[in-house]
Amino acid sequence: QVQLVESGGGLVQPGGSLRLACAASENIFNFNVMAWYRQAPGKQREFVAHINVGGRIEYGDAVKGRFTISRNNAENTVYLQMNSLKPDHTGVYYCTARILQRYYWGQGTQVSVSS
Repeated sequence: QVQLVESGGGLVQPGGSLRLACAASENIFNFNVMAWYRQAPGKQREFVAHINVGGRIEYGDAVKGRFTISRNNAENTVYLQMNSLKPDHTGVYYCTARILQRYYWGQGTQVSVSS
């Protein structure tokens, strides 16, 4: 059973930075895509960024130029570097991985941006 464990969330002031990590229980090259999603209070889960097995990266419009997704193959970990954070970036951040048509999700990590 694939397990994904997110970490790195917390409380940060507007303009600050955080780096989230998603540690996978197996080789991340087994996954077609790994991605980050955000769910703000009272809203639907929305796409943040993804990286596919070939290294192609895409970002949601709300985070372009502020967030960077990367991976460490040796550690089976995907990262999300978040800079210039705004209160709108508050939410639970989930890591997901896809193998063919099957999706796996982590438990999420809370990010709160507030002064």
